Amino acid sequence: MLTTDKKMPLGKILVGLKFATVEQVKEGLKHAKEKMMLLGEAMRDLGYLDDEQVARALAKQQNVKFVNLKKYELPPEVTGLVTKEIVEEHRIIPVMKKGRQVTVATDRVLEYFALDNLRFILGHEVDWVMAPQTQVDEAMKKYYGIGGMNDMLDGDGGPNMSYKDMDATEVTTDDEEGYVSQLVQLLITDAIKKRASDIHVEPMEEKVRIRYRIDGDCVEMESPPKRLQGPLIQRIKILSKMDIAERRKPQDGRIKTKVEGRDIDLRVSVLPCSWGESVVMRILDKAKNLVGLEILGMHPLDFDRFQKILKKPNGIFLVTGPTGSGKTTTLYAALNALNKPDVKIITAEDPVEYNLTGINQAQVNHQIELSFARILRAMLRQAPNIILVGEIRDHETAEIAIQAALTGHLVFSTLHTNDAPGALTRLMDMGVKPFLVASAVQAILAQRLVRVLCKHCKAPVKPEPAELKMVGLKPETIGGKSIYGPVGCKECGGVGFRGRQGVYELLEMNSVIRELTFTQASSLKIRNEARQIGMTTLLDDGVRKVLEGKTTIGEVLTIAHREDI
Repeated sequence: MLTTDKKMPLGKILVGLKFATVEQVKEGLKHAKEKMMLLGEAMRDLGYLDDEQVARALAKQQNVKFVNLKKYELPPEVTGLVTKEIVEEHRIIPVMKKGRQVTVATDRVLEYFALDNLRFILGHEVDWVMAPQTQVDEAMKKYYGIGGMNDMLDGDGGPNMSYKDMDATEVTTDDEEGYVSQLVQLLITDAIKKRASDIHVEPMEEKVRIRYRIDGDCVEMESPPKRLQGPLIQRIKILSKMDIAERRKPQDGRIKTKVEGRDIDLRVSVLPCSWGESVVMRILDKAKNLVGLEILGMHPLDFDRFQKILKKPNGIFLVTGPTGSGKTTTLYAALNALNKPDVKIITAEDPVEYNLTGINQAQVNHQIELSFARILRAMLRQAPNIILVGEIRDHETAEIAIQAALTGHLVFSTLHTNDAPGALTRLMDMGVKPFLVASAVQAILAQRLVRVLCKHCKAPVKPEPAELKMVGLKPETIGGKSIYGPVGCKECGGVGFRGRQGVYELLEMNSVIRELTFTQASSLKIRNEARQIGMTTLLDDGVRKVLEGKTTIGEVLTIAHREDI
């Protein structure tokens, strides 16, 4: 039986069966919201209902039969139909087999995915009935030797009490899997408290690995029981509005929730892998990631040049760097600084990560052939002052962006190149004519992210001569400045680092660089000329931050090193 149709609210059923009053249901709903419970659990928690009443109400809501498991003595040929692992994962007790149909009892709503999974595993049609929770617990212990709901947080490899102790907040999508619903929300809450940028749920052969990406590094957390893999991923897919029946293809979705009073968006990606679907949830926290220009961490000289470039009336401003280098944060900071009532700004993004008040944002949709180029053509008819193109990926998008820059628009975009000079040759490699590149581009900002030393525990260190050589430092050039290294304390979780900061390379076009671009000079020639007119390279800016005591030589070496060693 499918349960995807619209059901009568459980509260109305409880009142109709005279199991509870309207006032009790209202109190139960409030309690359920505060404690992250389903209504039935909340009513039972408040003492207004017993297990049997909850089960009878759910049976009526789902239009299935209610059974009293105490009346059954299940033979081995029936209990042997389902393995212990399946019983644990789905909380089901097989109670009858008739021909090609098996009837299972449970105290929770069996969603379509669970029924479909059971049909596949058992090779039979599956029907289900509702039973009280305590009776299901007793049957699981009696016939399979396993505990019930109270053991779900315990056991080898499972989440410890810290999962219970976290502040749970409301997820706005209803779900009948009460425990798994709570587990997903607590996972999100815990990740945000630990300042994670991503949550990775990775099915392995013998466990479900949970990792957070904190300050750019993946940190493994305690794993939930393997038996919860299916319901956990299913819950995430439901929240993300994905196709829950599709397990063979990658899917993308989005979750909106609240954590500690803040609106949090999660961009969710599901990828089928060997042991199940791998899930990555990118945390988009407006309060943390939508920052002002002054928070970006640019050196004062680069920051002054950056602000002057933003005031130009037209041209292209490119930000380059690999995925996860903070390009979106920089561009959004620039747009926020330019966002005024007398300025029209339109963006084309894939996807729209943050909704910016006062800015017109369009999202790429490849299913209807709504590409960057197509949006860009349309937005030019909207008479904007400033345009943001999420990424220049092909010749067509590059050509339109350059034409827009040459016809009086200020255009922001990103490219995937290793450094700032490389963006000029990359555009020409896409097929854009050199004279157009030389004329349209105003500046290019290459950036990376390095971890910042914890200010509570960092300590002076004596770097190895080899390390100094790799970043172009000599002992005599350091002078009296101290170079610091990580130690680890309570504030940084014992890592020695807390947070990340940008390292920048800002190339501003001038007549000489435009001439070099026009003649298709190599990136190396353009780089050498840019350095002569004051461009600070990624390595130079990284070393500057080392001498300021903000980061370590090791961190800088992850993004750049001397090319002449």
